[in-house]
Amino acid sequence: CFVFKDTATTEIYTEQIVGSVRCVQETGIAQSLVVEDHLKSMLLKNSNINYKPWDNKYTPKNPHSPFGNFPNEFQITKKPIEKREPAHEDAQAATTLNRYVGQGLGTGGKSCTTLQKKQQATPPPPISGAYNKRNIPESEFRRYYDRGDLPIKVDHQGSINKIKWKVNPDKLDYHLYLPIFLDGMREKFDPYRFLAIMGTHELLDIGGPKILPVIPQLIIPIKTALNTRDPDIIATCLKVLQKLVVSADLVGEALVPYYRQILPIFNLYRNSNANIGDKIDYKQRKRICLGELIMETLELFEQTGGEDAFINIKYMIPTYESSILN
Repeated sequence: CFVFKDTATTEIYTEQIVGSVRCVQETGIAQSLVVEDHLKSMLLKNSNINYKPWDNKYTPKNPHSPFGNFPNEFQITKKPIEKREPAHEDAQAATTLNRYVGQGLGTGGKSCTTLQKKQQATPPPPISGAYNKRNIPESEFRRYYDRGDLPIKVDHQGSINKIKWKVNPDKLDYHLYLPIFLDGMREKFDPYRFLAIMGTHELLDIGGPKILPVIPQLIIPIKTALNTRDPDIIATCLKVLQKLVVSADLVGEALVPYYRQILPIFNLYRNSNANIGDKIDYKQRKRICLGELIMETLELFEQTGGEDAFINIKYMIPTYESSILN
């Protein structure tokens, strides 16, 4: 086991060798996302752009107050902007075709016209939109946290925030709380995102044999997070999947029947690598490159999923090559 600390992004990595795959477990994923938000806001100020993570049309909106939304008669409504149609010249003499150009040279009085037919612009082929972001549905984690039903809160410790459990996590019902925390992976705002990701990792660290019976309940939150087509959410989900398959015995084999729900998004983003020549790309160091994360996750699935893992991966991703047989 090899541990090192990267002070640039306040992340702690733990390396474990599983077969021929380097499994990286991150305990600072939530902190790195906070750092990335601050970095984006600083870099976009050079372009006179204010980075507002809450100004996202795909994310669910927060209520107006802790007690819900305001009544309709007290909400501020914006008046619609009136669109005025452009004024056209009605005079017949103003058109180019009706101007007098000389005797016998005009277009009047003829039974047919000699003018060329106007070419109609052909519309471009429609865009499939396979990589477009989808609307992010409101998570159960947000609803439970707003009601105060989760035994967790933010522990502010200087520059690095941590989570503080109100009860011992060993005493929690994993059938109830682990799917709720995993459902919060698709949140884009803090404190929901921070608490959901940190809580998920701590539950996986101490879960042990409690994780395996909950696997069928985790598929829907994982599939919903992947179907958002948001690169940040997909990267977070891939890191959680990497930790999930090595968190307890037989978890990798228990995920094999659910490959048809998980792997279609893997096949879509498998080649999402930035080919930028000799320029510097920090996605590999920050572990947000989807192409490499998907390859690492697929190799972990194959090595921890038993003898039926490779053929099921090959069925969903035909271009995948085995990391064990080759």
